[in-house]
Amino acid sequence: MPVLSVSDLTRYIKEMLESDHLLAGLWVKGEISNLKLHSSGHIYLTLKDKEACLKTVMFRSRGRRLMFRPENGMSVIVRGYISLYERDGTYQLYAEEMEPEGIGALYIAFEQMKQKLAAQGLFDQGRKRPLPPYPKVLGIVTSPTGAAVQDMLNIVRRRWPNLEIILAPVLVQGEAAPSDIARAIRQMNSLGRIDVLVVGRGGGSLEELWAFNTEEVALAIAESEIPVVSAVGHETDFTIADMVADLRAPTPSAAAELVVPDRREMHRYLTSLDQRLEKGVGNKLERCRHRLKVCANSQALQRPYLITGNRQQTVDMLTAALHRVGKLMLADKGTILATLAGKLDILSPLSTLARGYSICTTPDGQIITDMEDIIKGDLVSVKLNKGSLHCTVEGKEEA
Repeated sequence: MPVLSVSDLTRYIKEMLESDHLLAGLWVKGEISNLKLHSSGHIYLTLKDKEACLKTVMFRSRGRRLMFRPENGMSVIVRGYISLYERDGTYQLYAEEMEPEGIGALYIAFEQMKQKLAAQGLFDQGRKRPLPPYPKVLGIVTSPTGAAVQDMLNIVRRRWPNLEIILAPVLVQGEAAPSDIARAIRQMNSLGRIDVLVVGRGGGSLEELWAFNTEEVALAIAESEIPVVSAVGHETDFTIADMVADLRAPTPSAAAELVVPDRREMHRYLTSLDQRLEKGVGNKLERCRHRLKVCANSQALQRPYLITGNRQQTVDMLTAALHRVGKLMLADKGTILATLAGKLDILSPLSTLARGYSICTTPDGQIITDMEDIIKGDLVSVKLNKGSLHCTVEGKEEA
């Protein structure tokens, strides 16, 4: 028997595994463990059950088609083929498809995306913006061939005929749809004159609506400077786009009714305001007429002299009383002044001078009361009742 090298034996076993029809295309059910999402895009994991485990790899070309993100502990069903990894000498499953067991892959992907975007705050009510009450330009991002766009156009034109509508035709399903929708939303924003934006499509299955559950579309809606109304599918359909948008419409037709007012209702409202205004002005004029009539018939305007005469009489009485009080006050003050003047006159040196006395002072004004304060030959001033004398002292004599 020939001796085989390790490489030869490994290669032989690999060829046997790959030539087995059962192992070339099979479905394997198990629980994910040891999951590694490599930076290259490849996915490495181990499928296990209670009694065994199986190394599994899914290359990037297959992994990017997954609608959900694998996680440790998740039960999955994997389609692929068995082959041998020659470097390690171990057999492994090369996965081509993977689905969650029991729950659909799209549902898992929906829940995972919802959790991711919720953590980023894209669903917060605080970031929701109100719609403009009277838009002038409406943008619509949807398929140009579906019934939904025709329904929206008909409703908008019926409700608000003068509104300008800009339609961005896009794919609404398929692999290219998310990037097409996101691009259209950004282009609408770049125009700089759209007041409100409707993004949506008609009804369909979860797979057909999936473009509106993608992160790419959700981020484009969140980044939009224009308020966005999401109108995807029927009333029972609920997408990620609905959660991110400023307003969710249950259907595209409902979105058309939400974004514009109804001209008939507006006409009724304006007519009601006009009637209320007319009635209010009429009531105000009637109250003013009544007030004017009351004022015109009042005593003040009919017989103004009754008021002015009484007021004049009161003024005359007050003036006379003021004069009397003034005279009495002047008399009292005159008596007080005379009394004070008499007292002042008694104390005044002028009275003393009038009786023949005089005041002798030095040239600098000092009063001389003692002969010792002067000597013979000094100049003195003698103030009399009328006039003064300037004298020279020729002698002194004690009293």
